[in-house]
Amino acid sequence: MSIHCLTALDLLTFPVWIVSPGTEELIFANNTAKQLMQEYTFSQLQKGMFSTHAQDELANYITDLRHHRDIVEILTVTLNSTHSALSCRLSVKELAEFGEVILFEGIETTTTQGLKASRSTNYQRKKQGFYARFFLTNSAPMLLIDPSREGLIVDANLAALNFYGYRHDVMCQKHTWEINMLGRQILPIMHEIARLPGGHKPLNFIHKIADGTTRHVQTYAGPIEIYGDRLMLCIIHDITEQKRLEQELEHAALHDALTGLLNRRQFYQLTEPGQTHPLTMAQDYSLLLIDTDRFKSINDLYGHLKGDEVLCALARDLEESARKGDLVFRWGGEEFVFLLPRTPLDVALQFAESVRASVAKISIPGLPRFTVSIGVAHHESNESIDELFKRVDAALYRAKNDGRNRVLAA
Repeated sequence: MSIHCLTALDLLTFPVWIVSPGTEELIFANNTAKQLMQEYTFSQLQKGMFSTHAQDELANYITDLRHHRDIVEILTVTLNSTHSALSCRLSVKELAEFGEVILFEGIETTTTQGLKASRSTNYQRKKQGFYARFFLTNSAPMLLIDPSREGLIVDANLAALNFYGYRHDVMCQKHTWEINMLGRQILPIMHEIARLPGGHKPLNFIHKIADGTTRHVQTYAGPIEIYGDRLMLCIIHDITEQKRLEQELEHAALHDALTGLLNRRQFYQLTEPGQTHPLTMAQDYSLLLIDTDRFKSINDLYGHLKGDEVLCALARDLEESARKGDLVFRWGGEEFVFLLPRTPLDVALQFAESVRASVAKISIPGLPRFTVSIGVAHHESNESIDELFKRVDAALYRAKNDGRNRVLAA
């Protein structure tokens, strides 16, 4: 498929978005999709009030999509000036100019699909038969839900009662919006899921249990007709520990282990063109490159543990000096970077001088006071990060040669 052929998708009556899985950049949206987006970006559609997904990063879908597994995301779109939930089926395609891309195709459903109003007011659990054995003895938490009654829970197995911490009679008086942290915003999502044929990958939510705590869950939900009632069977999988580990790994990947500051990798992610961070869209910022004066002497005379103590104390002082929106990075060794969004050079120089003076006042028991030298530069239009760093590094080098404990601009 070539990007020049994509205009043919404008003839379709359902929306199509084409997204790069690596950068998550929107490559193409047909006319129907553009109408549903209004002024929003595709990233905002994925993070809207009715949005939910199975993976936090699109790249994580690729393996499953290559094996033709059914994956659905629900986007928040604008229809007749109102936010609505829209189910999209995902697929992977090869686009000549971009390699593998992910297609989001809005799912067209007829009024006869999904679930009709049920008789669940008369629902009574039976103790015999395949369904009863499957539901009652399964170790996974399971809920039976009636979408036509605002997501009323009409039955819950023992595993669900243990997981949520309610008695059966109490659980069956609750609605899904009472256990889902989205509240009533879950209802449009639930109705979208009820219209799907089932079998797709699970979707992620945060559920509230009886003691008031929350758990991250994946829910496998699909329509089911049982005892003449048209309901939804929802299987709950607790992924709280998995989420915690993912967050710890993500934090470790983007933060310096010693000081806890952001690291060089995160700096490049934020400043690379094409990223969606507000800073990258503005490309209007100044940079401070900060070097700890005579740090090698501190390590040699007092030991590496004291050297680490100096770096941590410096990191905390830099954090305290930061204005709202400023970002502080440990660049490596005894070097740090201050990134100042929407800051002209003269203001950056004044700020750098205040940082230098603040560091000179740091007192650590058993150590002499220490100082920093700072190079300052403002990012110029069409200047690469490497070019910017050559300039700010040259300014820092001059500050060092001019006697240290000073600020110089590129």
